[in-house]
Amino acid sequence: MVVKIHGMAMSTCTQRVATALREKNVPFEIVPIDFAKGQHKGPEHLKIQPFGQVPVMEDDGFFLFESRAIVRYIANKYKDQGTRLIPTDLKGAALVEQWASVEVADFDPYASAIVFEKVFKGMFGLGEADESKVKELRSKLDAKLDVYEKILSTRSYLAGEEVSFADLFHLPYGSLLTPAGHGDAITSRPNVKAWFDRLSARQSWKETQAAAQQ
Repeated sequence: MVVKIHGMAMSTCTQRVATALREKNVPFEIVPIDFAKGQHKGPEHLKIQPFGQVPVMEDDGFFLFESRAIVRYIANKYKDQGTRLIPTDLKGAALVEQWASVEVADFDPYASAIVFEKVFKGMFGLGEADESKVKELRSKLDAKLDVYEKILSTRSYLAGEEVSFADLFHLPYGSLLTPAGHGDAITSRPNVKAWFDRLSARQSWKETQAAAQQ
């Protein structure tokens, strides 16, 4: 049975999952959820995602929500095919989880909030960006990325020399910093830029981006 992803191809969290599925060479289809019609808050969707969000994975009758949890499930279930997104050794796997936690705590809160203020507010008619808030968010993001810059001076990816799901987690919002007018948060740091360029060049991400534009 083909894995189904209930969501939107342009959704950042759906893209996180779609990229991992492509890395693992897992066939899947996106079951579109129409936000404009409020389908994400409708009774059918709430049965599988009680918070009314996307994406939700459906795998042979098993439903799972939260994009990062879905990616972990995919990485473990299909560990022997495609790109190995999590090391087989205990210490390597722990380092990946360490950096996955860093993404949640020290990257996403600032990058996603900047994108919300500078991109999504205008896209969804939610008013003007709060520039004072953006300035504060950018300052905090810069401090975090300064640490990334030091770490990435010693390795190709966050947890070592092999790409992991912790790296891929950064792609959706990291890629939107440029249209948000803050791409220099990444490009002004040579090691961070080289790392993000490697991630952005992956075929899985290119295909995910192309699907989002259809």
